Amino acid sequence: MESAKTAAIEQLTEATTLSRDAVLSQAWSYPILGITYLVSHPNLYSAVAPVVVKALTTSLAITGAMFFFTFIPQLAICALFSGPLAFIPAITLVLGESYVLITFVSKAFFLNTAQDKIFDAVLLQQGNQSLVEKGRQVKSNSAGFKVLGKSLMKPLDRFSKDGVIRYIISLPLNSIPGVGTVLFLLYNGVKSGPGFHARYFQLKNFDKSTRDSFVQSRRGAYTAFGATALALNLVPVVGLLFTLTSTIGAALWASKIEKTQGTSYGAGRKVGTPGETVDQIPARDQIQVDLGQEHD
Repeated sequence: MESAKTAAIEQLTEATTLSRDAVLSQAWSYPILGITYLVSHPNLYSAVAPVVVKALTTSLAITGAMFFFTFIPQLAICALFSGPLAFIPAITLVLGESYVLITFVSKAFFLNTAQDKIFDAVLLQQGNQSLVEKGRQVKSNSAGFKVLGKSLMKPLDRFSKDGVIRYIISLPLNSIPGVGTVLFLLYNGVKSGPGFHARYFQLKNFDKSTRDSFVQSRRGAYTAFGATALALNLVPVVGLLFTLTSTIGAALWASKIEKTQGTSYGAGRKVGTPGETVDQIPARDQIQVDLGQEHD
């Protein structure tokens, strides 16, 4: 009995510390910053537009089908726990289930390559050419723009079986109005947050041990980023567009880390450090980038 009590206290303390670190890190603001950055950088539209068309079509079809076939049964189940407010968790559950299917289809057919190219483009715009050149051809055209070429690295597989299982088993949390959804986002943010920096880790040539140490020392920050990105992904139909803007936000965060911390990625909790805030990120390109017409 005493050991169970001690374990519960330790879990509560860890959860409290993680939540506090997540808020103080300000990493939650990067997915939002990615939206404003895309709006203010028209030269990214050419890369985003074809993906957005596919994403909207995929999202609309899957979300519509899920609401048509599964909303009423789940509303009946949620009514047992939430009474007249059952429609709130029922909608959240359907959106969450739709997100799993949309993510699977999009990453299998068109999303991964686009994410890598957009991530590299933003890094390059922010003055990280030497880092980008480790994983992609970069040339200059007659207009003085930097042109992104073919990737020099194996395409990343961002589809995580463990992440999907974690997501599915935590979906019932959404049947609890309000607090359940917050817990759901934070629980999944722990796993999904680092995935947005998969390309960064690849460009840095981090081995598994280094990557794990880097993530663990910023666990709160990655949880905050992942939770915010997931909340945006759950927006009906346009959620996949927010996956791209969160990718932009992740690249801005990586650029900030590069400029303020360099190659320092040692252990120890990093909370509110310069590499994890959005202060002083340029509103405009440092370098003009042409994403080119080549297909990776």
